[in-house]
Amino acid sequence: MSTVTVTEFIEAPAVDVWARLVDLPVRAGWLRTVGGVELLTTGGFGPGTAWREIRTRPDGGDQAEEFLVLAAEPPRRLVLSSPGIGVDYRITWTLRTVQRRRRGCTAVTVEHTAVPTAPYGRVVALLFGGLAARAVEGAIRRDLADLAAASHGDSAVAA
Repeated sequence: MSTVTVTEFIEAPAVDVWARLVDLPVRAGWLRTVGGVELLTTGGFGPGTAWREIRTRPDGGDQAEEFLVLAAEPPRRLVLSSPGIGVDYRITWTLRTVQRRRRGCTAVTVEHTAVPTAPYGRVVALLFGGLAARAVEGAIRRDLADLAAASHGDSAVAA
């Protein structure tokens, strides 16, 4: 099992950040590596909600990723699962209101945990663990930067 954790400070209220994060129909509009989102369930956002994203890989190819909401506690915590080949992923988003530079902002922490589900998943994790962790960290940082830009724009419009 390997875990990557990244925190970013977003200059917007947690409710605005949360709203942007869980608005699946517009996700491809603010996430630069997402080319499309397909909802796999109906109804409101919450535990059981599932969707598929088409993401652009660093090599320029496309990759489909599916996500399932395990827990949603607006505007504080979101837990997702995503199946992989030989490994499953759990992604936990935690939003906390903090004071930074004498202004209120939201500390967003993303914890990405990979859990091998097959024997070869453990071998791959051992061989490529560091390289994979760096790639995951880079992807999380890009997504958080995109979330910050989109959320900051929401705050500026609302102000």
